[in-house]
Amino acid sequence: MVQAMYRSILRGAAALLLVAASGCAPKEAAPEGPAKVEVRQEGAAYRLYVNGEPFYVKGAGLERQPPGAGSIAELAAHGANAFRTWRTLEAGRSGREILDEAHRHGLMVMMGLEIGRERPGQGVGIFSFDYDDPVAVAEQLERVRAEVDSLKDHPALLGWGIGNELNLGATNPKVWDAVNGISKMIHEIDPNHVTTTMLAGIGPDLVQQLAERAPDLDLVSIQSYADIVNLPRYIAETGLNRPYLVTEWGATGHWEVATTPWGAPIENTSSVKADFYLERYRTAIAPDTTLGLGSFVFLWGQKQERTPTWYGLFGPGGARTEPVDVMHYLWTGSWPEDRSPRLETATLGGKTAYEGITLAPGQTVEATTDAQDPEGSALTYRWEVMRETTETSTGGDQESVPETLSGLIADPAAATAVVTAPPEPGAYRLFVYVTDAAGHLAHANIPFLVQ
Repeated sequence: MVQAMYRSILRGAAALLLVAASGCAPKEAAPEGPAKVEVRQEGAAYRLYVNGEPFYVKGAGLERQPPGAGSIAELAAHGANAFRTWRTLEAGRSGREILDEAHRHGLMVMMGLEIGRERPGQGVGIFSFDYDDPVAVAEQLERVRAEVDSLKDHPALLGWGIGNELNLGATNPKVWDAVNGISKMIHEIDPNHVTTTMLAGIGPDLVQQLAERAPDLDLVSIQSYADIVNLPRYIAETGLNRPYLVTEWGATGHWEVATTPWGAPIENTSSVKADFYLERYRTAIAPDTTLGLGSFVFLWGQKQERTPTWYGLFGPGGARTEPVDVMHYLWTGSWPEDRSPRLETATLGGKTAYEGITLAPGQTVEATTDAQDPEGSALTYRWEVMRETTETSTGGDQESVPETLSGLIADPAAATAVVTAPPEPGAYRLFVYVTDAAGHLAHANIPFLVQ
């Protein structure tokens, strides 16, 4: 892969380090000067260039998360060339520390800038932001100026992501005036990098607002999950004529799935997710060679959002899952030598999650799964019961991990588990984690109701 991302005096060494898609050795050279990143129009098409070389983004999102669940080194080893953040401080690491580590592994960074959101949420200042308040808007601009000025000359910097899903739950179009002002400020003090803003979906009104109020952006960024298969149609219907990145895509969203009769969203197994990752990339991302500049898959790591397994490509303990294998294939053109286990279905009391499983307090039932390892290695099992989360955050806001209940599974390491329903009525989930000899993971969970 051609990934010449640094100044001309470093290009030869960088190319040697990045040729091997299966393992990029850390760089020892100290960062020297900014990369020149630009979007060029070539006929009807747009291309992203880094130091004069085409750069199609093959990346992932890295957000604050538990330690050990997806690293920058692993991302490089699986063939990616970039990652994005949501803010300049992630998981207790400064923006410079993040950029330094990316540079050591030959990756570029779309650096997120935390921008006030109109919708309510956790935190003070960032949420319920009033874009009719000129003092608050001006203070935000100066805060962002200081962040940009401190990082703009780093050679691993790809560009600036101004806010995340600022249109989600928002009605005041002045947010785009503020975004445009930030973009203009960035271009004044940092002429070497591109600017964008991350959008929750895309629609005609949004495209028009951005065209009128935020023309200074170099590109737009679109975020979509199951609905991403319709992105080519949306691009055509909205008349979008600007280059774009897909900066979040991956598992089917918890708002897009079927639910149980009591309202619990039903999560796909890790293997069903992997199949969707492959289909969605081939359907919605790869075909657009006119406006599309690449993508960042969500999430290179693990997080609690409805469940501990819903969106992360890694399990709660940091083990990689089958969607990582898919991304390795999409980024490099070949599958990993040792692939993760397959797990397409699981049952509780002979029923799948789609059958609305209800148990009596203390009732004993059997749980099974169809997990298999492609290489035929021995599998180990871990079953556990958790309470159903009562949190209903939006936009990826942080959630607490629900309580795990002990003493309900006769042999938690058995391939077939005997589960005793909790004595207290309520909503629960049964999780199964299946690991192969190499430590790769498959998982599933089944919501059930005790009444």
